[in-house]
Amino acid sequence: MKLVEQLNWRYATKAFNTQKKVSERDIDYLKEAIRLSASSYGLQLYKVLLVEDKATREALRPLCWNQSQITDASHLFVFCHKVEALDQGVDEYLALQSELREVEVQKLKGYGDFIKSKLSEINDEQKSQWTSKQTYIAAANLMVACAELEIDSCPIEGFEVEKVNALLGLDKQGYSASMLIPVGYRSAEDKTQHLVKVRRSNTQLFETI
Repeated sequence: MKLVEQLNWRYATKAFNTQKKVSERDIDYLKEAIRLSASSYGLQLYKVLLVEDKATREALRPLCWNQSQITDASHLFVFCHKVEALDQGVDEYLALQSELREVEVQKLKGYGDFIKSKLSEINDEQKSQWTSKQTYIAAANLMVACAELEIDSCPIEGFEVEKVNALLGLDKQGYSASMLIPVGYRSAEDKTQHLVKVRRSNTQLFETI
């Protein structure tokens, strides 16, 4: 039941304590929670930027509806989904699987061809939507891991995607930002932490058929 307790503890933090930093040990733990996330076919067609540079975060803030969390949180994670060369991503995954499981890569070709055939059935916009969804699974793992350690977080979708991509050079790398998550510790001045959590009841949310 500890997980449920911590999920009740967490909230989308609106104001961070600018003087309190997350330790490198805890950041490594959060990274591992992201790394071990599930993804479709196991491909992980995304990458995660950890933006530490102060000037970059200050430049990002106006592109993110001027939300203070971008600059005030201890750390800033940017989840970026792959929008180009997905077949190459499949090949890279198979090469990694071959190495870690000590299986000849040629024996994995059939699986790779199957994945590529399914990808060929959808257009570029649908591919982008699909890879973007994978980052949300990883982002959820990050927020749950934060709650476990009593580190605050706030998922942010409110930002100018094309401008953020340009600033971070993602558009030149075949990636696009899908979500930003500042992490750190809540400010004592953040009144949001005292509000009652609003969630639908089990009766409203679940249906057994």
